[in-house]
Amino acid sequence: MAGKEILHKMKEKVGLCSSTASGKGKSKMSKNVTHGFHLVKGKSHHAMEDYVVAQFKQAGNNELGLFAIFDGHLSHVIPDYLRLNLFDNILKEPDFWKEPENAMRRAYHITDTTILDKSADLGRGGSTAVTAILINCQMLVVANVGDSRAVICKNGMAKQLSVDHEPSVERKDIENRGGFVSNFPGDVPRVDGQLAVARAFGDKSLKKHLSSEPDITKEVIDEDTEFIILASDGLWKVMSNQEAADAIKDIKDARLAAKHLVEEALNRKSKDDISCIVVKFQ
Repeated sequence: MAGKEILHKMKEKVGLCSSTASGKGKSKMSKNVTHGFHLVKGKSHHAMEDYVVAQFKQAGNNELGLFAIFDGHLSHVIPDYLRLNLFDNILKEPDFWKEPENAMRRAYHITDTTILDKSADLGRGGSTAVTAILINCQMLVVANVGDSRAVICKNGMAKQLSVDHEPSVERKDIENRGGFVSNFPGDVPRVDGQLAVARAFGDKSLKKHLSSEPDITKEVIDEDTEFIILASDGLWKVMSNQEAADAIKDIKDARLAAKHLVEEALNRKSKDDISCIVVKFQ
């Protein structure tokens, strides 16, 4: 295999890309559970700011599906740092197996504190995050800050598992911290006139007015579960949850399903970076 091909395969495996990346994998515990991802750089002039994690990992006698999308703003360094560190911090928590929600909440806090402490090296800006841990193909635990989103489809019906942290919704909390939410004509609401999400990792200059507290949801994977979609807001700005679910309900290959959703977002004129992970339960 040529050097360029090897490098491309390595980038596919870990979810790195300069303009486009794609990859897939499957559970060893259940052959019916597969995942695929696809990323496309938007039309902005800065470097790609979306990163993904999509892998199955053995943990003793258990198997974990680790899935995440990190959507940076004014930074590609911080989402890459999250890609490398957030799941490790979650799994280091001693009570992860008993209380995964608490472990994820503490790990989000610890990770954000570290990013702020290392701001001289990591630079300005920040990142949203949606993380999903699939435990033994039976239980899904989702945590998020920002506006990347997790959606599960059961019996053809889409259900949102994450919370879009919009400044307009969290205005009172932001104002109680001493900040404000701008709402200029032709623009979206922004924290202190700058950031279009109310929660994020990093953003040291805005941190007094921002939260990095995740919303966390647990969902049982049962026989009605068809698939999970994780995607950055580049997809959700132009598609509803149900539209996304309907678009891939008949696509069995998870990678092709993720690619189809990204291409549909592009067809609908999304100009942002677009990242998508699909986990299929056949």
